[in-house]
Amino acid sequence: MKKLSINLPIIVLLALILAACARPPVEEMNMAHDAVIRAENDADAVNHAGNILIRARDALVRMEIEADVKRYDAAKQYAAEAISAAERALAEGRSGSNRARDEALNLVNSLEVPLAETSSALSAARQVRDIDLNFNALSWDLDVARRDYNDARQSLAAENYQDAISSGQNARSLLADINASISTAAHATARKQ
Repeated sequence: MKKLSINLPIIVLLALILAACARPPVEEMNMAHDAVIRAENDADAVNHAGNILIRARDALVRMEIEADVKRYDAAKQYAAEAISAAERALAEGRSGSNRARDEALNLVNSLEVPLAETSSALSAARQVRDIDLNFNALSWDLDVARRDYNDARQSLAAENYQDAISSGQNARSLLADINASISTAAHATARKQ
């Protein structure tokens, strides 16, 4: 027993010395900070990978907490987690931006023909006798659809894909409403004759 009591203070002293010598993973922590800041300043990551970015920030906060209480191994693990999440946010941001670009491009390209067809349908409806349509309102809506289409094209050119999609969807919706009104009025007129 006497031997154990002598070794116990030495073991405790060695453990304290080793703990005092442990150093925070400064390089890893700096890399984690840099990675998260890069992701936070990337518009695509912010717009398309917000949840992953939140996880990167959370890991960064946990890293700081662990470093403050001198649990450096845990701090190092959270630093690696923050870096990984930040890199995933950047990758998801690029991927999301590419998807939005493709969607905006397809939408804008799909509107030119329906605009021309709706304009022709409205002109043809004007020639139908006794058709019950508010041509002023429909012409106004068609003009708004054209403006939305032009806004969508400009937003697409400026790489503002979400605005391009929004404007394109508005134009498509207006065109659908105009065509539905023309079709309904044409059917009603045909039944009267």
